[in-house]
Amino acid sequence: METAYINSPLGITKIVGDENGISEITVANAGDNAVSGVIAIELQKAVSQLNDYFLGKRTDFDFKLNPKGTDFQQRVWKGLLEIPFGKTMSYLELSKRLGDVKAIRAVASANGKNPLWIVVPCHRVIGTDGSLTGYAGGLWRKKWLLEHENPVKQQSLF
Repeated sequence: METAYINSPLGITKIVGDENGISEITVANAGDNAVSGVIAIELQKAVSQLNDYFLGKRTDFDFKLNPKGTDFQQRVWKGLLEIPFGKTMSYLELSKRLGDVKAIRAVASANGKNPLWIVVPCHRVIGTDGSLTGYAGGLWRKKWLLEHENPVKQQSLF
């Protein structure tokens, strides 16, 4: 497995993967790890696309993913990939889409174990009342990501 650390507006981003795909993307507070000087070839596409995302030049990702998780977690993460850029969905809606409204707590748990920060967009899942509920990276990061993906546009007054 190769590992790279890059700067992002939300902290140092750690990317782990190999020729089979990217298995982990996480964020840490600045200063926790040094930014990588050299990026392994297996990680270069992911690094480039994440940088473009933060610059507002990318709304989706097309590098190979290889997250580790249970079958149920994999199903939830695939469901997260269907939430469009700039949109949100409640945990209840996601549970319904996955075919079991009673699985809401299990869906929320799988969401929280998502190993591919931003790329598998767990930040797009909110409470039924529209609240920003639980986020492993901190609610301030979730808020930033949602605003980055759907900025409020000032309309002309005249």
